[in-house]
Amino acid sequence: MTWSFRETPFLIAGPCVVEPGDVMLRTAEALAALGVRLGIPVCFKASFDKANRARLGSARGPGLDDGLRALERVRALTALPLLTDIHEARQAAAVAAVVDVLQVPAFLCRQTDLLVAAGRTGRPVNVKKGQWMAPEAMAGAVEKVRESGSADVAVTERGSFFGYGDLVVDMRSFRRMADATGAPVIYDATHSVQQPGQAAGGASGGLREFIPPLLLAAAAAGADGFFLETHPEPAAALSDAATQWPLARLYDLMAPALDVWARARDAVRA
Repeated sequence: MTWSFRETPFLIAGPCVVEPGDVMLRTAEALAALGVRLGIPVCFKASFDKANRARLGSARGPGLDDGLRALERVRALTALPLLTDIHEARQAAAVAAVVDVLQVPAFLCRQTDLLVAAGRTGRPVNVKKGQWMAPEAMAGAVEKVRESGSADVAVTERGSFFGYGDLVVDMRSFRRMADATGAPVIYDATHSVQQPGQAAGGASGGLREFIPPLLLAAAAAGADGFFLETHPEPAAALSDAATQWPLARLYDLMAPALDVWARARDAVRA
């Protein structure tokens, strides 16, 4: 199955990291059904490696080879398109041979070699905005990917640092980033409620209860698509347990957001 950021609105969702057992398949099967129910494209996401964990002993995922095999199994059994992160330029070709969309993490959004390698695969690429960057500053990242060969590029808003332990989302960012880059803009509703380094042991905490109002606000403010980490049992998740959205409650979160999305665009056209 192929993927394009041009078919909006859409949902990118899945566990934070590739997990063992039945978590991946349970989540993917539910997401495939959700896409049909909501009538929108859904892309399954999970990271084979979380290279920026707070502590050395934190769970990082199974690594490149085992992670890609797990993602291939998801596609084989659900036909969902796949997205995963790359952290080094040398990973791009191998990942592009398996997944439909490459993602550049926020902390790496200015790494030229990584952006160029992602673009050279020709796959759609999602570049997450750095937590310290102005919306307009993402134009350079998009240009690097496009000029390297990928015509289908999106950018993601995931909040900006506010002091040491919080992120805030400037709702003007969606329009500003779209105007500056000419790319679809995605709202990452789960990472933007993180509290970096605020949980026990130095891990990221978070305020999950703010996901619904922020998601609705982003839908009204101009987001073209939505990114949500979701898990059947968030408390047991290997990464970002504080902010992953419960899989069983995902429809009740997304349905009103899509209604707001449609109403906001009707209002603009009127």
